Amino acid sequence: MRFLPLVLANLLRKKARTALTAASFAIALFLFCILVTIRASFNQGVDAAGADRIFVTNRTSLIQPLPLAYRDQILKVPGVQAVSYANWFGGVYQDPKNFFPQFAVDKDTYREMYREFRIDDAAWQSFQSDRTAAIAGAALARRFGWKVGDRIPIQGAIFAGEWNFLLVGIYEGTKANDDLTQFWFRWDYLNENLPDGYPEGYVGWYSVRMAAGADMVEICRRIDERFANSAWETRAQSEKAMAASFVKQMGNIETLMLAVGSVVVFTLLLVTGNTMAGAVRERTSELAVLKAIGYGDRFVLGLVLAESLAIAVMGGALGAGLAKAFTLAGDPTGGMLPVFYLPDAGLLAALGLSVAVGLFAGFAPALAAMRLEVATALRRL
Repeated sequence: MRFLPLVLANLLRKKARTALTAASFAIALFLFCILVTIRASFNQGVDAAGADRIFVTNRTSLIQPLPLAYRDQILKVPGVQAVSYANWFGGVYQDPKNFFPQFAVDKDTYREMYREFRIDDAAWQSFQSDRTAAIAGAALARRFGWKVGDRIPIQGAIFAGEWNFLLVGIYEGTKANDDLTQFWFRWDYLNENLPDGYPEGYVGWYSVRMAAGADMVEICRRIDERFANSAWETRAQSEKAMAASFVKQMGNIETLMLAVGSVVVFTLLLVTGNTMAGAVRERTSELAVLKAIGYGDRFVLGLVLAESLAIAVMGGALGAGLAKAFTLAGDPTGGMLPVFYLPDAGLLAALGLSVAVGLFAGFAPALAAMRLEVATALRRL
């Protein structure tokens, strides 16, 4: 620490260059953190999926329904502990740009099936007693300024007409990456008010919780065998596998965003590293003077690396901090990335990258300064 004033004096000798170099570093690390956030957003469904839950859909397509009568038959499969179900609604609130997931859910089983969501007991009782009741995620409620007691009209896109709901509760998550943008209402309300032409008694999918110690692969096989060769064949798979399939469908978008962003970050880091290395090299004569008055080779090596690391860490910490603050404001895409969260591992990776680039940029000139012959360098004075 006693040589910190010397390091700071060298950094502040050309304040503009130091500030611009640190700013370039901050921009690069800000972009890096945003890329980490985007990647985490695309994969949040996989990370948040329940390890003991099975997703059962129509074998033909997710948009094809399944009979409600399948619920009791699935419950009879050995290893199945509980079954719930839901429908995708696909409505519009005020403006077509206001996208968010809307599910018609079973009022009796959905809360127990998704225990990671925290819902007040009184709110769930209100949900069970009022057929027009709805529950929204905390992030969704903040987005539109909703509060309990509000009437929320949603224009149906799949199920035509205007549907009015009473917001009776707001759910929270137990983990940082839980999806708090969902809107739930009662499946029986949807089923009883279907537009003409829609058959009653069908659901979009089943969520199945298996018993502790049960074999998920075997349960999936038995469920599919039970409905094989029927008019409504099923496809049962783990919830993680289902979430991963959605990510795969969007893989081209994710790959494109990450590829373009990575090139930008890499270019910025190269430019920044080159600037830092040049700033160190131009002080070769000064370093030779330090060696001439008695400072050893290792001291000179450490001094140069300390200056390089100082710029890297300051710029990196600034960029990572700005990125974290940016992500705390929530999803900037209007629903495309509902869980816009920078994980702690991403912050640590950003700081680690800062240190690595700082060492890389400063090592070559530091090594050259350490090996510098005093007599040769002083001739440049």
